[in-house]
Amino acid sequence: MANIIVFTVLAVVILGAAILSVVTKRIMRAATFLLFVLFGIAGIYFLLDYTFIGAAQISIYAGGITIMYIFAISLMSKNSLQGLIERFKGVRLVQGLLISLVGLGTVCFALLKSEILSNVRFTTLADTEISMEQIGTALVGSEKYQYVLPFEFISVFLLACIIGGILIARKEDKK
Repeated sequence: MANIIVFTVLAVVILGAAILSVVTKRIMRAATFLLFVLFGIAGIYFLLDYTFIGAAQISIYAGGITIMYIFAISLMSKNSLQGLIERFKGVRLVQGLLISLVGLGTVCFALLKSEILSNVRFTTLADTEISMEQIGTALVGSEKYQYVLPFEFISVFLLACIIGGILIARKEDKK
């Protein structure tokens, strides 16, 4: 019963912070709400007794959020950091909602088409205990259904973003 209550609290925090992160107009508040989302996800890992993944979530993503703060501060102008940002027009809001609905429809169609929901078995955690060795192998393995290649692509992509941010910041200094 306590696990259900803790999970419910974490789920409400994650969903609330995620919505606030998307809705807010200030970059620093959005990054702070994102930090709450990542800590909530780490809390779910700890609730499932995956302490290693929970600790990795906190250390990696908390460090990533700190770097995002630094880049947000260095790349934003003083006017935007003070809240004097451009207001969204209604047309952009409608376009965003339409794109979101198309994306949601696509995901729902793909789920129904793949029949994933009909093959799901609902079991308790005690029936399907997964060892840390299996999780580690899945995360850093290079075979089918293992994730080392996506991690490498993400690391190269993040490196390109950091270099792009530095180049943008340097171009503004020369003006």
